[in-house]
Amino acid sequence: MLKFVKHNLETIAGVEIYPIISLTIFFAAFVLFTVWAMTYSKETLKEISDLPLNDEE
Repeated sequence: MLKFVKHNLETIAGVEIYPIISLTIFFAAFVLFTVWAMTYSKETLKEISDLPLNDEE
């Protein structure tokens, strides 16, 4: 099964750039989400974590 897919991909010009692009997008998203999580306000995190415990609506 893999040889059919591999053969079709080998016939596409410039196909070797797609794994590099996808890895770059994944790495950039991972870094951005990590930075966002590390810089999030501690007060806001405390407020959000207490939401399930509050009975007020």
